[in-house]
Amino acid sequence: QVQVVESGGGLVQAGGSLRLSCTVSGLTFDYYAMAWFRQAPGKERQGLLCISRSGGISYYADSVKGRFTIPRDNAANTLYLQMNSLKPEDTAMYYCGVDHFSHCSGTWSNWGQGTQVTVSS
Repeated sequence: QVQVVESGGGLVQAGGSLRLSCTVSGLTFDYYAMAWFRQAPGKERQGLLCISRSGGISYYADSVKGRFTIPRDNAANTLYLQMNSLKPEDTAMYYCGVDHFSHCSGTWSNWGQGTQVTVSS
């Protein structure tokens, strides 16, 4: 079975930074592209960033470009979301998912339970 666990969320002030983690087990982690998503209250789940097997990055949301990056540590089977210059509008539940391919195809599965990020003004 594939297990995906997000962690690192919390309450932060606007302008601050957080580094979220996503650990994956049950598959060969470095074979697949990985992505971060978020869902705010009353809104649909929104794709943010994707990183391919080779390290190429795709941005799906203009609102986070220049503020969020998506490093991966294949040796640790871990995906990160580095969030800088946080805004109250970034408040959401954050999820990571596994792409069906080694490139960022936009087809995802194996979601975790998410980690909550709350940004105060």
